[in-house]
Amino acid sequence: MLVLLFKNFIRSKGTKIGLLFLLLIGFLSLLIGKQFQEKQQQSITETTLYQQEHIARNAAFHKDEMGLLLYYIKFSLVNKTVPVNSLAIGQRDVNPSVQSVTIRGLEAQQYDAELNNPNNLLSGNIDFSFVLVYLFPLLIIAFTYNIISEEKESGTWKIVATQSQNTFLYILKLFYIRILSLIALLTIVLFAAVLFLNIPIDKSFLVFCGVGILYLLFWFAVCFYVVSLQKNSNFNAVLLLTIWLFLIIVLPATVNTYIVNQYPVPEALELTLKQRNAYHEKWDMDKKITMDKFYSHYPQFKNYPLPEAEFSWLWYYAMQQAGDDDSSVQSKELQSKLKQRNEASAFIALFVPTLHTQLQLNEIAKSDLENQLLFLKATRQFHEKLRLYFYPKIFDNEAVSQQKWGQFKVETFEDTSAIPLSKAFLPLFLFNLFFIVLGWRNFRNHKLQTF
Repeated sequence: MLVLLFKNFIRSKGTKIGLLFLLLIGFLSLLIGKQFQEKQQQSITETTLYQQEHIARNAAFHKDEMGLLLYYIKFSLVNKTVPVNSLAIGQRDVNPSVQSVTIRGLEAQQYDAELNNPNNLLSGNIDFSFVLVYLFPLLIIAFTYNIISEEKESGTWKIVATQSQNTFLYILKLFYIRILSLIALLTIVLFAAVLFLNIPIDKSFLVFCGVGILYLLFWFAVCFYVVSLQKNSNFNAVLLLTIWLFLIIVLPATVNTYIVNQYPVPEALELTLKQRNAYHEKWDMDKKITMDKFYSHYPQFKNYPLPEAEFSWLWYYAMQQAGDDDSSVQSKELQSKLKQRNEASAFIALFVPTLHTQLQLNEIAKSDLENQLLFLKATRQFHEKLRLYFYPKIFDNEAVSQQKWGQFKVETFEDTSAIPLSKAFLPLFLFNLFFIVLGWRNFRNHKLQTF
């Protein structure tokens, strides 16, 4: 029976076109992921070469003053890109994966981003997560909306009902064939991703696959429920497309609007201007005020008195630090609001399967907002480490030639946060169970009818 049902299903020209189209789109998404992967690698390679050349060139040109040399030199920190990131680009196409900073004021530097075409950012990337979340459900709807109603409308349902001992089991077999077909398609694309994108079959990849399969099963469960209402094909198609629009577009947009208004975030530009204004105004202030703030922040440097000269690098970097200190309130507010947005999104997504799936795929791929917040925190720690290392050398006016500049390599930040399996799988599993039970009750309570 299953073999016959499968042949009838796959024989349809619409079925072949749908599967082939989604397969081609899936392969296209892998190509886009490959381009993203190569762009990230190229950026890291160029940053590594640039830092070596940049430090060597400036060290040769500014040989006399350590303070002047470190005014120009930039040191880079890379946000490590995991291989599965190619399947879910997330916010990595907006937020920079490389931060290059001097030891001057941090707030004016850490929100610098790569220049991108606004039209490209607006249209976004057709990565695999987009194909999975947006396009797979449409094919599931196309394959299942008329799974019973078509035979009823063509008058063949009575024949099926008389030849089949259990019509409910017959319906389950129809769903089973379609589920296997879509999961097989998903498996083919993911297997191609392993080969084409060099993705290791590790925990991250397996969780990614698990979330993808549960998401497909969720849409099959929704279709199973709609079919159980035993309406005509037009009603089923309209209802399922309405559910798709609501869960994919309307509800996420509504959630986003709510979060943006509930947790307004101060502009990074405003924070940068605050830092720069706080720094520039120190030129016209009593130097003692600036130095007192600096000594309060770094008590270990109190043994460096301010020279009598009109300008000193001790005072200059104290002004830079004061700029960061004066803008610290706005900086903490920005970090806090972004964290609140992330937590609110994650909580609301527990009740929105489509949004939950997208956020989980991004979290697995380390391309979510949480990863960016951790990277910003790591950048702050990286910057502070540089300051504490170089401040004594500047204040002691050590010779530039005595420093081993070749030891300063590009450093890498790795997000090691764990992937909670219950958080990834449980919401989708419960939604699947909910719609399956509802559909089963409808079939049990209402005997299959003929039109």
